[in-house]
Amino acid sequence: MSTSTPSNDDSSATGTGQQYLTFMLAGEEYGVDILRVQEIKGWDKVTRIPHTAKFILGVINLRGSVVPIIDLRCRFGLGNGDFGPTTVVIVVRAVNKDGERTVGLVVDAVSEVYNIDMATTKPPPDVFANADTVFIKALATVAGKMLILLDVDRLIGNSILDEASAGEAAA
Repeated sequence: MSTSTPSNDDSSATGTGQQYLTFMLAGEEYGVDILRVQEIKGWDKVTRIPHTAKFILGVINLRGSVVPIIDLRCRFGLGNGDFGPTTVVIVVRAVNKDGERTVGLVVDAVSEVYNIDMATTKPPPDVFANADTVFIKALATVAGKMLILLDVDRLIGNSILDEASAGEAAA
């Protein structure tokens, strides 16, 4: 993983830049605010919890804390992918009305860390108004490619946290 600051993005000088950890998922590149990332772990088996949403793969024990693991391919309706040597779990912190929660996101591979000038980002087009895109914070063009920047709090959302909490209670 490397840190890239594209030449057309001088956000460090303007103070409006944010760093995003990007990752691959079904051939597309997504990003999450790096300040929300707690750690990146290699894929390992999880403990499956019965009667949870199909995108919740199970839970892991992370230094004494039970952490729900979400398959982002399934969450985004992208079908099933093979878990291979580049598959990782990005452990993020989500904040909701009840406080902070740690959740793992299974992705195909980690890509880069980019400094993104938020003043240059664009909202998702209106054509997606009826789609479940509330978790998309913005679209950014970096180094000639389009990145989908995710809002971790909305992505995780109360419904997912409720599913995970129900699973923990059963554990």
